[in-house]
Amino acid sequence: MSIDPVGAAAASSASSKAGQQLAGNFDTFLTLLTTQLQNQDPMSPMDSNQFTQQLVQFSGVEQQINTNKNMESLISLTQSRANTDALGFLGKSVTMSGGKGVLIDGAAKWTYGLDSKAKDNTITISNADGRVVYTTQGETTAGIHNFEWDGKDNMGNQLPNGEYRLSLNAQGVDGSPVISAIASKGVVGQIDFSGSEPKLMLGPMQIALSEVAALQN
Repeated sequence: MSIDPVGAAAASSASSKAGQQLAGNFDTFLTLLTTQLQNQDPMSPMDSNQFTQQLVQFSGVEQQINTNKNMESLISLTQSRANTDALGFLGKSVTMSGGKGVLIDGAAKWTYGLDSKAKDNTITISNADGRVVYTTQGETTAGIHNFEWDGKDNMGNQLPNGEYRLSLNAQGVDGSPVISAIASKGVVGQIDFSGSEPKLMLGPMQIALSEVAALQN
């Protein structure tokens, strides 16, 4: 489990500084208004409309301070809940849809399904930067198929561990695209709390909670 105390402290400090600045403006406004009332000419008192407008401004600043405090509390509670939920994924096997997968020590696995028989099915694997690193021919029969990749490109070079994405280009016997679906699995080894939302670490790959399609013990 990794936590970035520097990033969390910086965000908290920035929020606190903004609140202090707003509170300072509020106190300054109150001081000016009080001084104005104390030193007004008794023979020519402040216009009631002007006084009312200043009180409205005074109330608006106070309300903004309270709103900011309430928002900070709400954000803190939401973040705490998200962190707690993320801990429930630790050590569990998760399924991701959309083609993203992780290569660890020369092994990456995907499962894909074809809605109908295909005349041709090209499997393409891209790295995290979107560059194609490997292509091959896949299964063409309808149904569920497993695909295991050894992490080597088409030149036989072993590629580094990390995030990769599998995509299919399956064409039916009539030339129309075949509907397909892709999934992969990985075990959550760490939770990264350094960002604005917790991330699940599957080896060297990082995914958001929203990317999890299924959870297994």
